[in-house]
Amino acid sequence: MRALLVGMALLLAACGGGRPTTDDGRRTAADGAPQSIDAFEQVKRLGRGVNFGNALEAPNEGEWGMTLEERYFDLVKEGGFETIRLPVRWSAHAQATAPYAIDEAFFARVDWAIEQATQRGLNIVVNMHHYDELMTAPDAQGARFVALWRQIAVRYRNRPNGVLFELCNEPNGLPSAAWSKLFGEALAAVRETNPTRTVIVGGVDWNSVKGLLELKLPESDRHLIATFHYYLPFQFTHQGAEWVNDSAGWLGTDWKGSGSDKAYITFDFDKVAEWSRANKRPVWLGEFGAYSKADLNARARWTAWVARSAEKRGIAWAYWEFGAGFGVYDRARGAWVSELRQALVGSR
Repeated sequence: MRALLVGMALLLAACGGGRPTTDDGRRTAADGAPQSIDAFEQVKRLGRGVNFGNALEAPNEGEWGMTLEERYFDLVKEGGFETIRLPVRWSAHAQATAPYAIDEAFFARVDWAIEQATQRGLNIVVNMHHYDELMTAPDAQGARFVALWRQIAVRYRNRPNGVLFELCNEPNGLPSAAWSKLFGEALAAVRETNPTRTVIVGGVDWNSVKGLLELKLPESDRHLIATFHYYLPFQFTHQGAEWVNDSAGWLGTDWKGSGSDKAYITFDFDKVAEWSRANKRPVWLGEFGAYSKADLNARARWTAWVARSAEKRGIAWAYWEFGAGFGVYDRARGAWVSELRQALVGSR
């Protein structure tokens, strides 16, 4: 018996023994699953973040000029950010028919990104991005949407609670009731293996403020964070954006930060804060940014006002994005865009 007990002790030691800890020291449950965390506390931990856009959300990584590198995770950590939002186009790397299996090599790439973040004590929000087929044919794609999330949830069920799931980026083209049905089914699939993991859900109309105000979350699930995106005034933030029709005509649009400029944003953020209070739900600003064809100083003014408006109301945020057209980091120069980083996190 003593030999058996010694052998068991050695096995436990080899496997990490006792109750495991996460990479940033936070405890997990005995089976490796993350312990429950209050959703409002989770928002505080998300703090200030940045999106790794244009990489894994492209049809194939690199096709949009952005390939993730290990050093980017170091830069984010050293740059004063606490969270990475990872946009992922899962639908481009999974079978079109049942069982809708996700490609193993692609899964491994997401594994790598999660590990890079958690090893550095960064939170990472793994989302489902650019599932365009779901928006145009929700009835036909609903089962696939749920199956993708079931696979993702199973794979990451034992990751620390600094790994969050975001069910869908910018749902659009369908009414709130139809989206509620879809995300409810996907959430149920996640909860099969991740009963207390924090899940992020946004409203219709491209995660707009209007969509958030229409969002109905299930009362029984308190491990949810609501999200919205903010790009207003759109003619300023998207001037010259190649994917937006007629945006060249907006070139030169300024954002001076006048009283009326600020009041417009204040009004919207007050509505978000009131929704949060009334629904007793924390809120996360998952995207905001101004495209690089706008004047840099104007971009910095707008960015700072949006970030502080969120923080003042207890709303964590993630800037769009790290190193492409909206980027806070200039990859060509190998340096931060100092005006933008200052606007986001101050001098460091």
